Amino acid sequence: MEKVIKTEKLTKKFGDFTAVDAISFEVGTGEIFGFLGANGAGKTTVMRMLCGLSHPTSGIGTVAGFDIFHQSESVKKNIGYMSQKFSLYNDLKVWENLRLFGGIYGMKEIEIVEKTTKTLQELGFESERNTLVKSLPLGWKQKLAFSVSIFHEPKIVFLDEPTGGVDPVTRRQFWELIYAAATRGITIFVTTHYMDEAEYCNRVSIMVDGKIEALDTPRNLKNTFDAVSMDEVFQRLARKAKRSDNY
Repeated sequence: MEKVIKTEKLTKKFGDFTAVDAISFEVGTGEIFGFLGANGAGKTTVMRMLCGLSHPTSGIGTVAGFDIFHQSESVKKNIGYMSQKFSLYNDLKVWENLRLFGGIYGMKEIEIVEKTTKTLQELGFESERNTLVKSLPLGWKQKLAFSVSIFHEPKIVFLDEPTGGVDPVTRRQFWELIYAAATRGITIFVTTHYMDEAEYCNRVSIMVDGKIEALDTPRNLKNTFDAVSMDEVFQRLARKAKRSDNY
């Protein structure tokens, strides 16, 4: 399996404080990779470095074949990103959001038109094509935001707590979209506070105080820690945390 994310002793310091402490891991093509950690663990800082938004202090990192320190702009062009805030334009119509982001990602006009029609059909949004985004229910916004983040078919999409605030049924529907994207070869790098979602990942990493304390499949992690759920695994590791600031 091709490795689309690689890090080796990746480190980020803020003055004398080490937010991310020499972490090393790889993520393969089409893998759903859960990146977990309590507040202050360092997962936000890692994601910012991998997205080309923050330079590492030391270590090595590549995303989609590009060096995150020297080729950050190329990294940004080959990834998608979705946060809990969705990054949609509420005063634009549904189709206008898709068209706008297609243009931002440098897609050709004919590609944007064809992909917009296809995306609306796949989401069942044809009747909402001309609806202002601010009028959509929260779950619909969530699905649209994910579709926008992968509209340009990036190699990797980073999802930063994308299911916060939505009901369990909608979360499950959202994960069906994730599975479909992974089947097409898009790598999913996702952070979440819902431990049941960790069960849906191919592999899970758990950070504690800037270091990766565990990395394996959910089944293997539960076996290793003699736990019945990923929540139990997470709680055992999170108890070791000494810091609580958001990094």
